[in-house]
Amino acid sequence: MTPAHSLYEALYVSTLAPDQPPSVVAEIAGRARVKNASLGITGLLVFDGMRFCQQLEGTQKEVLKLTERIRNDPRHTGVEVLHHGLLAERRFRQFSLAFTSVDDPDALARMEQLDGEAALAAFEVLRGDLEP
Repeated sequence: MTPAHSLYEALYVSTLAPDQPPSVVAEIAGRARVKNASLGITGLLVFDGMRFCQQLEGTQKEVLKLTERIRNDPRHTGVEVLHHGLLAERRFRQFSLAFTSVDDPDALARMEQLDGEAALAAFEVLRGDLEP
């Protein structure tokens, strides 16, 4: 398998743009589920009412293209990729986009301070009881 077609993941955090209501997240998630399924992308979106944290998995080519689209989406600000790299197997096989919220208002702010393996470990805690 070529690198562009290898299983790949990206984990990012961002903030909801100030002019966007929190209700826009339902619209984002609804459209993303359909689009992600067509692209072979799976993952989890965590939202705390202000910040997003999302793990995406799929081919390297598609994950990088999607990450760039998110970076340019005016509904997000401060997009920061905390981790990206090859992935041995999918974590969210059943979900084109799983969605959960987090009660700790500081959890995603703390995520912004992490990167690499530390960011992945913190994300594992956030995902809770969703499928491994």
